Amino acid sequence: MQSTAIPVDRIPPLEHEEAVRLAQTEYQRLIELVDQLAPEDWTRPTDCTGWDVTAVLAHLLGMMKLDADPAELARQFSAANQRAAATSEMRIDALTALQVAEHAHLSTLQLVDALRTAAPEALAARSRMTAEERARVFNPGPPYDEGWTRGYLIDVIHTRDPWMHRIDICRATGGELTLTPDHDGRIVADVVAEWARRHGQPCTVVLDGPAGGIYTHGEGGAQLHLEAVQFCRTLSGRSPADGLLAHQVPF
Repeated sequence: MQSTAIPVDRIPPLEHEEAVRLAQTEYQRLIELVDQLAPEDWTRPTDCTGWDVTAVLAHLLGMMKLDADPAELARQFSAANQRAAATSEMRIDALTALQVAEHAHLSTLQLVDALRTAAPEALAARSRMTAEERARVFNPGPPYDEGWTRGYLIDVIHTRDPWMHRIDICRATGGELTLTPDHDGRIVADVVAEWARRHGQPCTVVLDGPAGGIYTHGEGGAQLHLEAVQFCRTLSGRSPADGLLAHQVPF
């Protein structure tokens, strides 16, 4: 953990090239974790309601395919919209449920092979996105009914998502969670900056662990001290929260 307090307005936003590098490392760490899973780990329940480890990885496979191919993105969103209209689910819930269902027939070995194939394809497509494509604005729908750019979705959210799910899998299986300041600390710092922008109130946050740091927003305000991964789990809605920690951030 870095020991010097950093004002959140000095945390640089994730630019495209940096986001691609982070995604490459995250995909690599995810595959390394999958390779270490024991047969009994695949059915262990995770912090994601109703999902075991297999379901989490099926969802991640669906997201990788979506990122790799514009036609697949359009197909998944169309199917998710139809499902959401029929079930009254939020579109994101319909999308992730679709991804899990469409890969439920895969054996463990097939799922691993599919992830190994899809990860580099997704990374290559993400790296090729032009500035014009990344600048396009859309509304993702509830729970974040606001304007997002495609760059924010692909570069930021689709890097945070596998990162958080890697944590979910480690918590479910007892596997070792690899954390380093340059990779995980950068992801956490970006989360801190967005969280502070969203709530807009002064605070100091001390986050412990390899991915942690000390961050300030304005002068005075709340003093928060917790472990960095737990901070992000809380902001993702995986842990109960109140006060400033009740202001969630998309993952």
